[in-house]
Amino acid sequence: MTLENVVEADVLVIGGGIAGCFAAIKAREQGLDVTIVDKAYAGKSGGTRVAGFGYVVFNPEWGHDLDTWMNAINKKGEYINNREWTEIVLKESWTTYQALDSWGVDFTPESVKSIDPTKALKIYPPFAFVNLGLTRTGPPSRKQAVKSGVKIMDGIMVTDLLKQDEKVVGAIGFSPTSYDSYIFKAKATIVSSGIVNFRSVAEIANLTGDGETMAYRAGAELTSKEFPDEHVMPLVPTGCLCGEAISYANYIDAEGERIDLSHTHETRLALDFAFHAGEGPIFWDLDSATPEVIEKMCERQDHTPWRHEAVRSFDPRNRGKYRIAGGAWAGGQNSHTGGIWPINTKCATTLPGLYAAGETCGTRFLGADHPVPGFGLLGAAVTGSRAGLGAAEYALQAEEPTIDEEELARLKKIMNAPAERKGGFSPRWVTQILRNTMIPYFIIHIKQGERLQAALTIVEFLEDHLVPKLTAKDGHELRLAHETKNMVLHAEMILRASLFRTESRGTHYREDYPRRDDPTWLAWVKLREEQGRMKLFKEPIPKEWWPDLSKPYEERYPLRFPGE
Repeated sequence: MTLENVVEADVLVIGGGIAGCFAAIKAREQGLDVTIVDKAYAGKSGGTRVAGFGYVVFNPEWGHDLDTWMNAINKKGEYINNREWTEIVLKESWTTYQALDSWGVDFTPESVKSIDPTKALKIYPPFAFVNLGLTRTGPPSRKQAVKSGVKIMDGIMVTDLLKQDEKVVGAIGFSPTSYDSYIFKAKATIVSSGIVNFRSVAEIANLTGDGETMAYRAGAELTSKEFPDEHVMPLVPTGCLCGEAISYANYIDAEGERIDLSHTHETRLALDFAFHAGEGPIFWDLDSATPEVIEKMCERQDHTPWRHEAVRSFDPRNRGKYRIAGGAWAGGQNSHTGGIWPINTKCATTLPGLYAAGETCGTRFLGADHPVPGFGLLGAAVTGSRAGLGAAEYALQAEEPTIDEEELARLKKIMNAPAERKGGFSPRWVTQILRNTMIPYFIIHIKQGERLQAALTIVEFLEDHLVPKLTAKDGHELRLAHETKNMVLHAEMILRASLFRTESRGTHYREDYPRRDDPTWLAWVKLREEQGRMKLFKEPIPKEWWPDLSKPYEERYPLRFPGE
C-alpha cells in the first residue's frame, strides 16, 4: 500500500445502490455527516444497474386491499414470510415511490400524478406494477444523495468491519487502482452491498456478497441462504428478456415435445427437471404461441423501454425457437429473503452499530418465493429508508469511535496478504473451481443430501487450503482475491443451509425430501460463526402466521413439487 487515508463520518454506508442511497439520504436529513463507499460506481453498478423492470406500489386510493395483497404474498411465500415486514413494505411503498418520482426517476407510461391504476394492475394482479423508464433508479438516487450533502467515494473495496468493545465502529478497505488503503471511522455503519453472484452470465457479476461475509466474520447472524434465485433466460439475439415474459410461450424439449408446467411448483424448476431427465436442450418456442400470446408479449416489450437497444428491437412476431440458459443469477438468494438478520424494524443487526439494507437485509418479507417483479426495488427503498433513520438515531447517541490498533493491524495484514504472498493460487482459478462446483443445476436447484455434502467437501477444501494462499500481482487481483474469499464463504452458507432444511419449500427443493414439512419447518434457518465454525439453528415462525393445518396438504399447497 502507498498511502493510508482515514475517513471519518457519523454514518458510513457500504454499497451505493438504491438501498444505500435511500439510507444515506435519510441519515443526512437528520443533520449527520454521511459517506457512501462503493467498490464500483454508486448508482450505476450491482443490482441497481439491472433492476428496474418496474416498481410495486400499494395504494388504497387505487382500490388496493391490504388483506388481499398480504394473503397473496403469504401463499406465494409458502407461509414463511415475516408478515410484520411484509406489511411495513407494502404500507411504505407509496412514500418511497413519491420520493423516487421527486428525484427524477422516469416512471412510464404515466407519471405518479396521473397513473391509471387499471394499467398498473393489468400485468400481475392483484399487485400494482408500474414500469420504469430509461433512467431507472440508480442515477437519480445518486444525484439526490449528492444534492443532500452525502459524500460518495467510488472504486474502494471494503474488506472488513472494524470493531471496538463488540461494537462496529467502521471498516477497512483499499483502492484497486491507486493501491491506497482506507480506514473508515463511523459511529454507525450500514451494509447495503447486495447479494452474491458466482460470476455467472448475468450483469451482476461484481456482486460477491461482500457485506454479508464481512458481517458474518464480525459476528452477525445471517438467515435463509437455502432459497436460491432462479432466473433463466432465452439465448435470443437480445441477450436477455424478463423471466416472466418467457412464460407467455411454450417450452419444448430436444424432441420438440411440450413440457407440461400445469402441475409443477415452479416453471424454472420444471425446466431443470426436464433437463435432469435427459430431455435437454430446452427451447422457448414462439412458433407455437397463439396470436393472443404474441400480442401480450408485444405489449410487454412496449412497456420495457429501459432495456438496451437489442432488447427493444426484439419483435416476438418474428417467432422462432430460442435455447434456454440457466443460472443467470447463480448464487443469489430469493429476493429479500436471505441476508443479515435484523433484530428490529429499524434494520439493526445483532452487532451494535451495524445496520443492513436492501438485499443484504434478511427481512424475509417475501418468504420462500418471489411473487412478481418490482418487489426487489421496493424492498430496497423501504429498508434503506429505515436503516438510514435507525443508524442516524444510534449515531446521535453514540460516542466518538476509537480504533483498536491491534485489531486494525490484524485486519490490515489479512487485507494485504495476497499481494505480499510470493506463491499460491490465482483468484480467477479458484473462482472457476467454485463455479464448477456450485452452478450445476443438480447442486443449486435440484438438491439432494449426498450431492450437497460432496459439494460442501470441495468448498471446505477451497476454504482451508486454497483461499488462505490466494495471490495478487496488482490491486485489481487483490480485489478479486477478497471477492473470491467471500464467494467461497457464501457457498458454504448455501450448502449448509440447504442440508439443514430437510424439506422442500418455495425455491428450495430437496429431491430426497420433496414435500413441505409442517409444522416442523415453519421456521427460518439462521447461522453465525462460533469458535471458527458455522453454526446453524432454527428460528420458529409465530404460530399466528402458520397456515391452517386442519386443511388438507393439497389445499394449503396447490402447486406440486416433482416427486410428491
